[in-house]
Amino acid sequence: MFVFVCAGCGAELTTPLSPVALPVHAHQSYGNGVQLPVLMRAGTFAVDPEPWGGPWRTGDEIEPGEAEARGIHAPVRALSDAAPGAVVIAPGDVRGTRLIPEKGGGSCCGLDGADGPNMACEACDAPVATRVDDCSLWQAVRLGSDAVRRVPVAGPHPAPISWTELAETEEATPLFEPIATWGGPSGAGHYWSWSPRWEAAAGHALAYLLVASQGRPVRVPDGVATDVFQRSLDALLPAAAPKRRAVLAGPELPAPDVDADILLVPVHPRTGRTWTPEGPTASAHLVPLPLGVWLSLVSPPPYLPVPASGRMPRDELRDDPLPVLPCHPFRVDRPTFERTLVRLPTARSLWLRAILENLGHDTSPDLAQAVAR
Repeated sequence: MFVFVCAGCGAELTTPLSPVALPVHAHQSYGNGVQLPVLMRAGTFAVDPEPWGGPWRTGDEIEPGEAEARGIHAPVRALSDAAPGAVVIAPGDVRGTRLIPEKGGGSCCGLDGADGPNMACEACDAPVATRVDDCSLWQAVRLGSDAVRRVPVAGPHPAPISWTELAETEEATPLFEPIATWGGPSGAGHYWSWSPRWEAAAGHALAYLLVASQGRPVRVPDGVATDVFQRSLDALLPAAAPKRRAVLAGPELPAPDVDADILLVPVHPRTGRTWTPEGPTASAHLVPLPLGVWLSLVSPPPYLPVPASGRMPRDELRDDPLPVLPCHPFRVDRPTFERTLVRLPTARSLWLRAILENLGHDTSPDLAQAVAR
């Protein structure tokens, strides 16, 4: 475990924290005026290898070759010039800091970090972090990579967790959940929606699915995977045969068929490493999924029964009213999809460039419905 201290004076700024992988929804902006929860679990931290937040430069201001040198292989609308390597933690794990009032920004419901670091070290008053809690953004604190130092904590460290232990103890990510809204004329409330974490994870995975498709149609497993991916794949890829086949693979599952072209596999939540198969399918294309999302695909929740006519049987419990479900089909998170795809080297391919351009122009109604803005 580690604590983070001020690089200037050495004052402790956090509780003891354990390293984990950065969630795929870390850069997600969801909905309008909604309250998203805390991004990181208490007692953990992750390092964001890329710049986040302003100042920004638009595509016209980016020098030739600059984006590719930063691992971006297709045109983008803007690049952040902030320092990379921020340490992302839960707001409740911060110690010894104060907010900087004049760095509040112009956001409507909270702090968005647009004005740069908005938290200072209480001991020496140096700016050390940026708190983000505005509407539609995941709540987090980002410690500046050049403003803090990581110091090991004496004592026992958590033992590595095996894939088998993770598969038995980690919780599946719900497909849909109540989304909290800020107070309005009728007060605070919520509505039921597809999970924002699912939409971001699906956008991330869809980029890998497209690369693995090699421009051919793809068939994903029946069930939840069909609801999540198939509509987007059908809108983005041609309908010609034969189709490439994607299957689920991972710990505690039987070895996939040797003719599987694409494997949907979990990512270790602590190390960020993708599960890899052995044997004949070792050469298959891997599509990484957060472990909680992968678990929901492996053991999906039961579908609601179809209402029946007639009287209620004696001694049967009534589920009344029925749970409220999302009012529209699943849509992957478009910014997460684009952000992931342009960072894969295959994005240089002309057919993938065409997909990105079509998304920018919304030329297909099916595409616009399958990939959310």
